Amino acid sequence: MRLGLNLGYSGSSIDNALPLVQHADEVGIDSVWAAEAYGSDAVTVLSYIAARTENIKLGSAILQMPGRTPANTAMTAMTLDALSHGRMLLGLGLSGPQVVEGWHGVPYGKPLTRTREYVEIVRTIIKREEALEYTGEEYQIPYVGEGATGLGKPLKSILHPVRNEIPIYLASIGPKNIQLTAEIADGWLPIFYSPEREDIFNENLDAGFDAVGRDGSDFDIAPTCYVAMGDDVDACRDMLRPMFALYIGGMGAKGKNFYFNLACRYGFEEAATQIQDLYLEGKKAEATALVPDALVDECALVGPMDRIVDRLEAWKESRVGTLILGTMQPEVLEPLVNAL
Repeated sequence: MRLGLNLGYSGSSIDNALPLVQHADEVGIDSVWAAEAYGSDAVTVLSYIAARTENIKLGSAILQMPGRTPANTAMTAMTLDALSHGRMLLGLGLSGPQVVEGWHGVPYGKPLTRTREYVEIVRTIIKREEALEYTGEEYQIPYVGEGATGLGKPLKSILHPVRNEIPIYLASIGPKNIQLTAEIADGWLPIFYSPEREDIFNENLDAGFDAVGRDGSDFDIAPTCYVAMGDDVDACRDMLRPMFALYIGGMGAKGKNFYFNLACRYGFEEAATQIQDLYLEGKKAEATALVPDALVDECALVGPMDRIVDRLEAWKESRVGTLILGTMQPEVLEPLVNAL
């Protein structure tokens, strides 16, 4: 198992995060990942990091597919890969309807169809074997629909990529999306992954592998696992509870919240329902207080360093290939690298 580092939405605080990233590079953390939602973008952050590191891989967790054309994403990935001498890991995701339609101003559409077509187009561009032509439900290249001039022509990238294949990771939670991820991606970026409950996902992953004749050995499960190290276990849990409450209670609308659904699938339906109801009523503190200790303990690493290292064993025995650490504590990185 490899270790990664998740910086989250760090665009406004990258100067503070840079020493952590450079330390991670020095102690052997395999990859660093930057996120975006509706504020700072991931590409600028990764470009900044690429110029100031030597070995660590650069992952987007995630670039929002509805916010960029497939061609734009392929151009970005190839350029970052070239500037970093082959260190790019391309994490993609759909985001949710609230962000897609409320921020990017485009229809959410058919998520499975959009994802499949998007990945096919990006891969075609990066391979650079032929000019780009694609006819699908969501994407048509060259475009010949309403408003077209008729002047579009199939093009091939003028940039010769460093690699003709860049690993593509997909962020997905729902069963059908997970199955699709196993079919078409090189890796999966889950959140709130529990090594004790991975059987919940195995059926969908294995169905995806079987659909395309894969055995899964070349597929990287790369969950983000948040870390809070300190002597007081309860205080460490409390550091992470607001993030769990945000996702379970407020990330999406009632009836359309993927993280809420996941908590229910884990067996925390009663707590998740109370958290969501309180959060949507604006009672965030009350919602946060109801995040179960057991959920935090399963999906995160909390407490003294010895406890964290002991807990790492469950992750090492799981199907996880890259454990992406969500932390701003540099002192936890080297002990965890040494514990692998």
